[in-house]
Amino acid sequence: MYELLDKIDSPEDLKKLQLSQLPQLCEEVRRYILECCAVNPGHVGSSLGAVELIVALHYIYDTPADKLVFDVGHQAYAHKILTGRREIFRQNRTLEGISGFPKRDESPYDAFGAGHSSTSISAALGFAEAARMMGTGEKSVAIIGDGALTGGLAWEGLNNAGSSKADILVILNDNNISIDKNIGGLHEYLLNVTTHPFYNRVKNKVWNTLGDGKARDWVQKRVIDTKSNLVRSSGGALFESLGFRYFGPIDGNDIEQLIYTLERLRNLHGPRLLHIHTRKGAGYAPAMADPTVWHAPGKFNPETGERIRSVYPADRYQDVFGKVLVELAQKDEKVVGVTPAMASGCGMNLLEKAVPERFFDVGIEEEHAVTFSAGLAAAGMKPFCNIYSSFSQRAYDGIIHDVALQHLPVVFCFDRAGLVGEDGPTHHGCFDLAAYRSIPGVIVSAPRNEIELKRLMYTGLSLKDSPLIIRYPRGIGEGVAWQEAPYEELPVGRGEKLLDGKDVAVLGLGPGVNRALAAALRCKEEGMQAPAVYDMRFLKPLDTDILEEVSKFKVLVTIEDGTLKGGLYGAVSEYFAGSSDAPVIKGVGIPDSFIPQDTQKAQRASCGMDEESLYILLAELLKNM
Repeated sequence: MYELLDKIDSPEDLKKLQLSQLPQLCEEVRRYILECCAVNPGHVGSSLGAVELIVALHYIYDTPADKLVFDVGHQAYAHKILTGRREIFRQNRTLEGISGFPKRDESPYDAFGAGHSSTSISAALGFAEAARMMGTGEKSVAIIGDGALTGGLAWEGLNNAGSSKADILVILNDNNISIDKNIGGLHEYLLNVTTHPFYNRVKNKVWNTLGDGKARDWVQKRVIDTKSNLVRSSGGALFESLGFRYFGPIDGNDIEQLIYTLERLRNLHGPRLLHIHTRKGAGYAPAMADPTVWHAPGKFNPETGERIRSVYPADRYQDVFGKVLVELAQKDEKVVGVTPAMASGCGMNLLEKAVPERFFDVGIEEEHAVTFSAGLAAAGMKPFCNIYSSFSQRAYDGIIHDVALQHLPVVFCFDRAGLVGEDGPTHHGCFDLAAYRSIPGVIVSAPRNEIELKRLMYTGLSLKDSPLIIRYPRGIGEGVAWQEAPYEELPVGRGEKLLDGKDVAVLGLGPGVNRALAAALRCKEEGMQAPAVYDMRFLKPLDTDILEEVSKFKVLVTIEDGTLKGGLYGAVSEYFAGSSDAPVIKGVGIPDSFIPQDTQKAQRASCGMDEESLYILLAELLKNM
């Protein structure tokens, strides 16, 4: 079915091909990605655009000895397919398959794991300096997309690499979104000249002849100034000022030009940056026509490009957030929205359409998003800062230093909290409850359904000197009629009893309390004494009235979609730690381990957080009373 691809089990097989065969191989890899992702959804657009680049890198470099370090990992599907994982790629992002991102313990070809943005240059610099100190001669390449280049960590890496004189190549994969869209004759001419072996031999000979004195400094400065002026129109002056030799831009979907360029650049030394242009979704018309949708399109017909749209039985939490935010912004002119490049994913694109002047997408800059929101709040605005829970970890210092310490009423909405499914451990929002509970003055909440999310957001408007964190899961809500529910302020630090009971009490936080309630009602229907069920609603401040009420119970069960260490289980245990007659406390949540990729349903079951597991636990406890 695949004339060339079926014969490639490693980069060594790839190197046996003739240069003239590589365009066909690229076409086959692209077709294979589409075939697999059509039935097993993944990140399509970025990986299609990077096919030629990855084929060229493995053709020229000696991987895995030479290190290829990917940023984020969305573009790495061809890399996985060409490095011995062709067949198992059909099970990409499944429990029995492979991760959707580079992962060190999955393959020696995955030099460095990647799930968050802007890490590639710093990591590749580490490899380069290690190779220098150990004298291995291994090459180090960072492949970064222009979106990831908005992240501050990328610029920290560039600054350090440029000043270190490390033997590192950074490839800026610019997919026609920013920087420079012009690929002209002058750029190609400069590229050919500056990468040519003869040019570099002569250049090195001239520098060596001039020695280290003033004459060399004067000549070098004139050459560098002249070259910088020539490359300024291609965006290269900025990188040259950081200490990089800049090359490009070139067509990143032209395999022959890539091979020609990379072959020359591999033999150069010092910090180099190659600027390439690719098309997101290259080679597949539907993906090129709508790159945003085809970043992760779900299931689709690969022949026609028709997407097999999911039918949701209830509104997704991100949609509820987006619609409520628009309504709040229309009611209060001080309401603004801030997101670090997740507008469509978190639902804030609705605010962008409705009130564009109060919508801010700051790029992949989580810490900046937090401190920018702090500045808005200090100036009297009412910012809603929406960040995926896992990514909020990157802004931890800003939440402490710039928001909490200054008592600023920023409303943080942490989407994708808890277990997120197929994206796996790099994207789980497991640690937010434990991380933010320790910060003085921060209110930490988790709604059990869409109405609670709506009311918590409304409650955030009334806060004057306290930041509020609202964390909620990826996916659909509980299906309650949230749009008809009136806006109401919720008393901070107060939970709600959902079911009376005796002996056993369940203290829940977030949507997991719904599964606990269903399990408790099932116990009652089967003739057992039902356990009491409480929605704590707030992790901080804790509802101590509820805790005093349940102190007479024999057993308490906490349930949360977060780590057991430091979360609700930890908080309740701390509360009763000094009591001589405290109830037995059992925690249900995410254990002290990284949960692998799988469906959300399966992940929750593996942690004992699904309704069936909770029923078994409660029934066993009740029978022993």
